[in-house]
Amino acid sequence: MRIIYCGDVVGRAGREAVLNNLAFILKTYKPDAVFVNVENAAHGFGVTPGICRDFLEKGVTGLTTGNHVWQQRELISFLDESKQIVRPLNYPENLAGKGYREFVLPNGKKILLVQVLGRLFMEAVDCPVQAIDKLLKNYTLGGNVDAILVDIHAEATAEKLAFGYYLDGRVSVVAGTHTHVPTSDFRLLRKGTAYITDVGMCGDYDSVLGFEIDEPINRLARRYTGGRLVPCRENGTVFGIIVDIDDTNGKATHIAQLKI
Repeated sequence: MRIIYCGDVVGRAGREAVLNNLAFILKTYKPDAVFVNVENAAHGFGVTPGICRDFLEKGVTGLTTGNHVWQQRELISFLDESKQIVRPLNYPENLAGKGYREFVLPNGKKILLVQVLGRLFMEAVDCPVQAIDKLLKNYTLGGNVDAILVDIHAEATAEKLAFGYYLDGRVSVVAGTHTHVPTSDFRLLRKGTAYITDVGMCGDYDSVLGFEIDEPINRLARRYTGGRLVPCRENGTVFGIIVDIDDTNGKATHIAQLKI
């Protein structure tokens, strides 16, 4: 099985980069499933149901979000309506949506998509380790599920690394998102889990994390935060990972970086 995961989509530049290249990605790499993080797809903050449908109608299998999931209020009802989008698992259980979804592919293979939020330098959330342990009690990799992809949406690299090793051998992929800077440490961990600290963003890299540079410079130089962050609108680049998974046991056999 082959899975492609594209990092945080930032604004129009990121949306167009993914959508305009999706047919090429499907034809060239022939993935069984494509997942996309749409955390910043709507003007840089959150995502709308319409944007989600644009991705899903073009052939994306499922969507992840992050700490901006509640930014666009119209998404809240969509989190329950759609079975193809997840919000972080370690938010309170009574909130809209789910932190995991099962996807049954046309070939009968089943993928579990999960997302958790980190806690270092992030908002207060429940423990990601306890949340993932509770969920994984219901799944056996290579048994009742053929692959498990876990997105850890977090700020601190050490937290992501520790989480990756904690889940090594229990899931197929642990992929970090949120910091919008692709890391070069993609590799297979000791027990067969593919890992990367940050997938990177889909957006304009002539920017500050996908946003026009003027306001971030003002915040850096003047400590004035009253201006508005404006996402870049063109020259998008797609960053993601390509992971091959052993159909017999659900463990990863190869991971590579995708850049278009």
